[in-house]
Amino acid sequence: MARRQARPAAPYQYQLEPYQRHCPHCGGAAHVAYHSRRTVATLDGLYRLVLVVRHCQDPTCPLYRRAYRPEEEGQWALPQGEFGLDVIALVGALRFAEHRSVPEIHRALTQRGVAIAERTVTHLAQRYEELVALRLADQPRLHERLRQQERVVLAIDGLQPDVGHEVLWVLRDCLSGEVLLARSLLSGTEDDLATLLREVKDNLPVPITGVISDGQHSLRRAVQRVLPEAAHQLCQFHYLREAAKPVFEADRHAKVLLKKEVRGVRPIERALEGRDDDEARAIRGYCLAVRSALTDDGRPPLCASGLKLHDRLQAIHASIGRVAEKGGCPGNWRGSGGCSTGASGPPPRAGRRCAPPTAGSTGRRTCSTTTTTGRATRSAPTTRRSWPRWPRSGRRSTPSRRRSTTS
Repeated sequence: MARRQARPAAPYQYQLEPYQRHCPHCGGAAHVAYHSRRTVATLDGLYRLVLVVRHCQDPTCPLYRRAYRPEEEGQWALPQGEFGLDVIALVGALRFAEHRSVPEIHRALTQRGVAIAERTVTHLAQRYEELVALRLADQPRLHERLRQQERVVLAIDGLQPDVGHEVLWVLRDCLSGEVLLARSLLSGTEDDLATLLREVKDNLPVPITGVISDGQHSLRRAVQRVLPEAAHQLCQFHYLREAAKPVFEADRHAKVLLKKEVRGVRPIERALEGRDDDEARAIRGYCLAVRSALTDDGRPPLCASGLKLHDRLQAIHASIGRVAEKGGCPGNWRGSGGCSTGASGPPPRAGRRCAPPTAGSTGRRTCSTTTTTGRATRSAPTTRRSWPRWPRSGRRSTPSRRRSTTS
């Protein structure tokens, strides 16, 4: 697509000259032939590059009148490219390291002052893939590095971006971090994987002493067929995940049981609509704390979400208990008329008072409700509960009141 708007003038200008002023073939003088100009967009801004081009003047030289451009030009941008290598590197890092989409990369570049089209972002991502493939295909450099370490510990794993698509199998050396082979396969059978392992084995100048994989059965048989002398072990991540499965299942079951004990936050919040007093704000704060504890999950196997939920609910329960001990009797959230020393719940309603523990008791408190005429109902002792009881419906159940027959 053609450019619809003219590119603004470059605020910076830089001149590049060749390091050699003689012909690399015949050694004769290489005179300046002409000046070439190009504009390159970098993360630091637009640069107007002035390139000094030289060529040999000897008609008998094979390089006669062949342009010799500055060597530093390749450090700025690709041939006939409008964007610098730093922009291409940033696009590749955002796309493949942070897994951002093309619109997100386009917004990130625009925020950094790079005027670029969304379609150009896709083209730069493709150029990044070509540069990475060219780097990996440098076999002399790779063989030289592998000879220095004298052995290879091979890691093999498959990646399937979408269900039903081809699986990308990557074979990498764990010691140097170099990718030895990457190829897409429609199936991961023993014969297909054995072909990949045999190809890598034949191209390496050093032996393969170990293999690390996820323990797939077809992969195990392929390694045993092609590399019978190499030690084969399970990946540390997969080993830890398999070892933590029993703990994870028990933790998930405990989390389900804990969630059953604190259900019904929404009916409590709905009952407080239209109120803005201190009591309502305190109850909303506790409801918000419970919601946050329920929705914050851990990542197994290193973080147990059930234990995290238990600790947070324990902290909420302790906070409500401290509020009750300071002089308020929150009562029971089910509305049963009882409370405990460390019970959890909202502050008491008007007309409800809490009697202190009597002598010889076990430390329990009793609540009694007084009517407007001053008559008291029967006291109902309650015991301490380990977890706050939340209502299962939006309507609170009222305690059964029996009026006294004596006035």
